[in-house]
Amino acid sequence: MKITNAISTVEVHTGGEAFRIVTSGLPKMQGKTIVARRAWLKEHADHIRRALMFEPRGHADMYGGYLTEPVSEGADFGIIFVHNEGYSDHCGHGVIGLATAAVELGWIERTEPETRVGIDAPCGFIEAFVQWDGNHAGNVRFVNVPSFIWQRDVTVQTPSFGSVTGDIAFGGAFYFYTDGAPFDLPIRESAVDKLIQFGAEVKAAANAAVKVVHPEIPELNHIYGTIIANEPRHGGSSQANCCVFADREVDRSPTGSGTAGRVAQLYLRGRLKKDETLVNESVIGTVFKGRVLSETKLGSFDAVIPEIEGNAYICGFANWIIDDRDPLTYGFLVR
Repeated sequence: MKITNAISTVEVHTGGEAFRIVTSGLPKMQGKTIVARRAWLKEHADHIRRALMFEPRGHADMYGGYLTEPVSEGADFGIIFVHNEGYSDHCGHGVIGLATAAVELGWIERTEPETRVGIDAPCGFIEAFVQWDGNHAGNVRFVNVPSFIWQRDVTVQTPSFGSVTGDIAFGGAFYFYTDGAPFDLPIRESAVDKLIQFGAEVKAAANAAVKVVHPEIPELNHIYGTIIANEPRHGGSSQANCCVFADREVDRSPTGSGTAGRVAQLYLRGRLKKDETLVNESVIGTVFKGRVLSETKLGSFDAVIPEIEGNAYICGFANWIIDDRDPLTYGFLVR
């Protein structure tokens, strides 16, 4: 055995969605901002992402994050999100997972009944608050970045489903939000194959038809995924949604940044009140809650500051090796 590189991770899931936190084994990242470090990784160390996200160490729906030094005052950690296609702008389930791990493992000073965790992400600074009873971490709520509607009532043409209309909104990443009911798309495990096809076609069509760019962070400039909404399975839920993102990945959680964008979309359309909570289900029935904390402006856009709440659990610790003699050491996918 030849160990070219050794990598350690903490394995977490948030609402069923994997989050692999890389704690050691990364090269020293260059750049003064999180997006600059992300760009450096993409150019100089993308083989590590492939090794950790792809088979045999991961799978087509794997997700992770690289710990890095914070870049802003008040932050405890920086994080760079990775997946099967590359690097994402935001990840709410990752924020919840990282904050949970930080408190459970004592990476920061813990306080009762809540412990604050400051996180620098590509989309900006995020403040999370983790319930802590002295023994265990509980629910996590985080104050999201300003969220807004980029464009309303956008119609795109897809090869298999024809015309699809929805809103493009930002909750840390840009998503195309649409209703699954007209296309017979229930938000259930049994419909995942059709949801993937629909989501991938809509995302491709939307990126071809609409140019998006964040008003303050120009590196955030593409539609990351499609969020399909329909009826929930639980009586206390407001809706269910399925996020199809990156290269046909399906989020098992209700999608943190997607829930934030949905909160902004509904509020700015007058369909969610300021004192009302959106209870959002995932494709497997897990739940995030979202609400509006305040109104704001982002450039010329009316925006809101959402708060998103969910929970996560540590499910393992891993030590991985890279052996350059292995022809598959940097991974592969079969779909």
